[in-house]
Amino acid sequence: MISQNNVAAQGLIVGAYGRQFEVRVEDAQVGRMVLMCSTRGKKGQYVCGDEVAVTPSGDKQGVIEELLPRRTIFHRVDAFKEKLIAANVTQVVMVVATEPDFSDELIMRCLCAVESQSLTGLIVLNKCDLTSQLQKGRALLAPFARVGHRVLEINASAGDLDGLRKQLAGQISLLVGQSGMGKTTMLNALVPGTSARTGVLSEALHSGKHTTTHARLYELPGGGSLIDSPGLQAFGLTQLSRGELEDGFRELRPLRGKCRFRDCQHDREPDCAFRAAVAAGEIDARRFKVFQALLADHLKKPQY
Repeated sequence: MISQNNVAAQGLIVGAYGRQFEVRVEDAQVGRMVLMCSTRGKKGQYVCGDEVAVTPSGDKQGVIEELLPRRTIFHRVDAFKEKLIAANVTQVVMVVATEPDFSDELIMRCLCAVESQSLTGLIVLNKCDLTSQLQKGRALLAPFARVGHRVLEINASAGDLDGLRKQLAGQISLLVGQSGMGKTTMLNALVPGTSARTGVLSEALHSGKHTTTHARLYELPGGGSLIDSPGLQAFGLTQLSRGELEDGFRELRPLRGKCRFRDCQHDREPDCAFRAAVAAGEIDARRFKVFQALLADHLKKPQY
């Protein structure tokens, strides 16, 4: 609780801009406050959605003192570094579009991370008014729908978002996607005043780049909240175990342990249950190819 003695209060990071963090604090005496906070010492590993303890320092400024326990953390890891994306989310919304072309492999990688955190995943196909490209987009997403992933078609530019609003209600959702998929248009339609808010924040930070290259949390009018993240071009999964990679492809789960060899690498080994299912047309060949590549990368890692 905030007091005249600057006692630490609990807050929620609603914006992460390099070494500055926008923290929303609830206080019984003064109501809701938003503080622009720094961290003590070296930059901490804080992200949008984190719950933190902060100490106000005057003029709507503050200092983050402590990170409170996370319920979930959505992140990607490659051979060089870990990139934290958002914390405490319950749902990840992957936005693709009929054009420009999107990467189905990127969706598969995101879904592996989603499944490993036991989060809800939702794939949104935007720009469905571009009918000449619609069938191509549907075809790329059909294998995801066949294994039980939710796929929703929208046209954000026309405000066709009622179905999406229902899926977002009551959730803490993270919005991810490649550049050009229409995330900004969708966000502006879902959260009235987003553009104005972005402009004010840009002026406060003395730079426009922060508002487009860092994550920010918005409250949704119908309940719940939405974290917008920068455009995503790659998604490393070196943090996942072999079992988590296999679980990330739902169609493979029933086949685990059914290969002849317990350490089967699902490549050239005889009597591989996974490859037999692909040959029989029971598993999508494209999805299995991506899984094999991910597993091969995992097996190259030093095993301790």
